[in-house]
Amino acid sequence: MIRHYMTRLMTGRYGGDQLNVLLIALYVILYVVFWFTRMLIFEVLALILIILSLYRSLSRNLERRRAENARFLQTVRPAMRRWSVFRSRAHDKEHRYFKCPNCGQHMRVPRGKGRITVHCRSCGAVFEEKS
Repeated sequence: MIRHYMTRLMTGRYGGDQLNVLLIALYVILYVVFWFTRMLIFEVLALILIILSLYRSLSRNLERRRAENARFLQTVRPAMRRWSVFRSRAHDKEHRYFKCPNCGQHMRVPRGKGRITVHCRSCGAVFEEKS
């Protein structure tokens, strides 16, 4: 029965997206900080964030909310890409990663081969690296 009412309430509404997830996560963090510090500013900021998240979720202006989320994703995409590369490289124990000193191209070589001569595929530079 509650599910039926929730479905009716959310029909035609925007719902959740990545920006709302961030707003809720920041809300939780600020509220935990408030609990430890008892500084009113953290509670006020947390309240503003949760109200903003609810407003976005219940909004009927779908195009504007989608545009906001698209701008947010465009802003954080470089950081997300760097984090993804960092995580994958940290888990890769079979290769060593480095940049070409000439053009900055990222390359990888197998670990444990000693000093090897590397040829950059982008600029053709030749240099030695320890694997």
